[in-house]
Amino acid sequence: MDASAGQAVTEINDPQTAPAALRADHAAPERLVLARGVFSGPAPQINDDLYAVVKGKVTRERFALRLEKGASVSTNTYFGRFAAAYWQRWTRVTAVEVGMTLEVTGKTRIRLAASDIAGHRRVVDTAVVREAGRVTLHAPLDMYIDGGAIWLEIEALGGEAVITDLEWTAPAPDHVRPVAIAICTFNRAQDCANTLAALASDAIVLNAIDAVYVVDQGTDLVQDRPLFTETQPKLGDKLRYLRQPNLGGAGGFTRGLYEVSAANEHADVILMDDDILCEPETVLRLNAFANLTVEPTLVGAQMLFLFNPDYLNVGAEETDLAKLKHGQKVAKALRNTSMLKKHQERRVDAGYQAWWTCLIPAEVVKQIGLPVPVFFQWDDVEYGLRARKHGFVTVTLPNAAVWHADFYWKDFDDWARYFSSRNSLIVSSLHHDLDPKAITRQLLREIGEYLVGMQYGLAHTTLQGIEDYLRGPEILRDGGIEALAKARGSRGDYPETIKHPAATSPIPNAHFGLRRAGGEPSRPLLVLFKRALKQWTGRTIPGVVGITREDAHWWHVGLFEQVVVTDASQSGVRIRKRDKETARRLLLRAIRVLRQLRKELPDLQNRWRAAVPELTSRENWERLYGIR
Repeated sequence: MDASAGQAVTEINDPQTAPAALRADHAAPERLVLARGVFSGPAPQINDDLYAVVKGKVTRERFALRLEKGASVSTNTYFGRFAAAYWQRWTRVTAVEVGMTLEVTGKTRIRLAASDIAGHRRVVDTAVVREAGRVTLHAPLDMYIDGGAIWLEIEALGGEAVITDLEWTAPAPDHVRPVAIAICTFNRAQDCANTLAALASDAIVLNAIDAVYVVDQGTDLVQDRPLFTETQPKLGDKLRYLRQPNLGGAGGFTRGLYEVSAANEHADVILMDDDILCEPETVLRLNAFANLTVEPTLVGAQMLFLFNPDYLNVGAEETDLAKLKHGQKVAKALRNTSMLKKHQERRVDAGYQAWWTCLIPAEVVKQIGLPVPVFFQWDDVEYGLRARKHGFVTVTLPNAAVWHADFYWKDFDDWARYFSSRNSLIVSSLHHDLDPKAITRQLLREIGEYLVGMQYGLAHTTLQGIEDYLRGPEILRDGGIEALAKARGSRGDYPETIKHPAATSPIPNAHFGLRRAGGEPSRPLLVLFKRALKQWTGRTIPGVVGITREDAHWWHVGLFEQVVVTDASQSGVRIRKRDKETARRLLLRAIRVLRQLRKELPDLQNRWRAAVPELTSRENWERLYGIR
């Protein structure tokens, strides 16, 4: 590790070097703040209507509103609502109070409104204010188990009203758990510095955080950014900056879990991506929720899209391990939905929580160990599933979110597919009894679709992942460094993996036009065989055609001899060309590999399961980190 950055870098091989505040529980106030009234977003691109909807002449600040006579405001919004269903179901809280300071020059009416699972509105408390002071409304949490939320409606009827210091509170527990933020970063130095600055910008949130661990695994160092230098004094002794080899997200986040759980077995650690747009209020809400759950609970933030900031990725996720799938929408959860137009009334329970932002109690680490060193992808899935097996549930909390880059801007045909392929088999083996015939049939069909779609590099990368799964737990010996190099290096052998600028691609634009896709086939397996036969016999449509990203289905691409396909990032194009010999070689390889997988899968599952205690031990991670 490099200690050249002075105060910014603190070695943490000994838990006694952790901030003192992290090493002990804290005395609790009489009431714990569960959420604050926030009325505008943390960045200009965020629509303030996610926080409060106003009518009439209203002036907003982040934590204050000024309503002129006749104006009104409702917090029946994404960040303005209180997720009553989740608090009643998972915490000790039986009632909440909503307090605010008002300055008024005339009559002001306040309603505390609530919804049920179907979104029907009702009023649970009211107040009419004619003079300045502190106003408190009350709401029992007794009618929300399956769904519903609570919000405020305020009308300035007789004159101006100024609202400040709005807080949702409940009786505090005996002690407040210490909490640390752990950010894993790799060559996203400015993004990481922005996230740190966002955390430091909110004095109340910063006061509630006991430590901030930055695990820098890159060569473009966060500590070299001017914004980091500006932010460092605000973080003070809470900041711990670590350098280590690139062990992927699994290695970076695990380092945070490793350090925090060593410092205090009753602490919480919030894992946080480096490249998010951070809403500091989300940290406060996750932390409050975790302090009041009946049992130690993994608490996750929802994800809003960074490029489409009012859109929710998904309300809660689960897995379908029999089909090697994660990121599955929980039934009745919202997905890809504008939160300006809809509300998540129904309580939906997550199977796991992705680690764009997720709170994990140290008790979980103590009981189940650390994550599996799979480098990248599926590490968060595996940890959530293992935690549930040991009795620790996961809650994805509405009205607590960060913004993360939209997933559909990333092309599926990428080196990351290696880790997705390999790790889906690893995690599914650990937590499900896979059917060898069903799995190999599914994988053969997927690889067949890649070949028909002339994505030979994607087929190769997928097969690499399967082949390394077949090698057994030994493949994780170095934490994924060798696998990363191999996955990236070999893709260059397949020309269609290369992205070209659209205007200057090797094929002149005048030589081809766009061809749109028809409807999805009703008998896809039959169509797959037909497309494969036409490609094998050379009866594809000659020449070159252009295909947009939305039309780049295997059953459409497979009709042609050569296609220019828009990359999902919309930053270039990829050129796919039928190559019978490459397709034949990859198909034979797939048949051989999948035959081996079908034969060895039962024994492989046992080998992987037996390796978990060693793979997830502190000793194994210490070896990978090189700290012992």
